[in-house]
Amino acid sequence: MRLINSNIATMAGAKELMARHGLMAKKKLGQHFLIDQHVLSKIITAAGISEGEHVLEIGPGIGGMTQAMLAEGARITAVELDKQLVPILEELFEGQNFKIIQGDILRTSLKKIVPDANNIKVVANLPYYITTPVIFHLLESGLPFESITVMIQKEVAQRMGAVPGKKDYGSLTLAVQYYADVELIANVPVNCFFPRPGVDSAVVKLKLLPAPRVDADKERMFKIIHAAFGKRRKTLLNALDSEGIGGGKIALAEALESCGINPQIRGETLDIYQYAKISELLK
Repeated sequence: MRLINSNIATMAGAKELMARHGLMAKKKLGQHFLIDQHVLSKIITAAGISEGEHVLEIGPGIGGMTQAMLAEGARITAVELDKQLVPILEELFEGQNFKIIQGDILRTSLKKIVPDANNIKVVANLPYYITTPVIFHLLESGLPFESITVMIQKEVAQRMGAVPGKKDYGSLTLAVQYYADVELIANVPVNCFFPRPGVDSAVVKLKLLPAPRVDADKERMFKIIHAAFGKRRKTLLNALDSEGIGGGKIALAEALESCGINPQIRGETLDIYQYAKISELLK
């Protein structure tokens, strides 16, 4: 397939490809195609895409990011939900290091499509409505991905990269940081997409840790975290006690103080290491 406008990730390239195949962006699938070469370059650089890299691309769409990564010499395994796009992408990238699987990434066995995930990098322009489920599907897969570089809603990216004491800091922050280092790469305004979404986006890179950040019982620690953030206006003492954690206020206060934590502070001021310490003390 020869395109007059060779770069798919441009307004002209996207419109040409879509017109040729009678395509329209599907709102129910959250399709917003990247059409900005500068942002695309930032994604490629942040992900560290180079000759021979194995990339798992989630939702290649009309192939703008795929095209750019193949040009850098990447080997791509892509998962695309939209059945209409699969044969188009197969034709477009025929003869290149490109393999596409039609399906829902949340219902796909990652171990089957990338049985050896060592040094594999994940790159995706994720629909807003499945951002968090997809990221945790990857993080909790047990596969040793090297990194996950994704385009997501700006608000969610800010929450992932937040620090204690800030309004964006919450249980999502700690859940992601349990598995990975978080780096905000770039803010991306709505005019970088076709069609335009209703809110701004951001590129975030998750560098996976070789082991969870803290050595603590995950279930117990996140029960404490969710209790602390479920009632953000309450003190840590009252928030945990209201969920039946700690065996009563007096015992809980003593336990927190033994960790060097003031029972009257709010949960949003604590980092993951302090939550791990509380979790171990209350086991």
